[in-house]
Amino acid sequence: MNLRPLGDRLVVKPIEEAEQTSTGIFLPETAKEKPQQGKVVAAGPGARKENGERIPLDVKVDDTVLYAKYAGTSIKLQGEEYLILKESDVLAIVENGNK
Repeated sequence: MNLRPLGDRLVVKPIEEAEQTSTGIFLPETAKEKPQQGKVVAAGPGARKENGERIPLDVKVDDTVLYAKYAGTSIKLQGEEYLILKESDVLAIVENGNK
């Protein structure tokens, strides 16, 4: 992907929820919730302090994150949906339980 976010912004690929419920009912597009989980595909260098120093991001590329429901800006790039959001819109990093 040729997209490099600036400052403390992230590019996230939303993880869509299943189109079928556990009982086998297919959900129409209008019944689906907006995704709130995604995979970070690009991260900016971090915000700057007043003295010009960079503040490193806590989130990195390939992290799976939970974010606020209506956070960020949706974009479409090469037929794929992405979300550009600030690191402050990230609520949590989903950690793998195998550690």
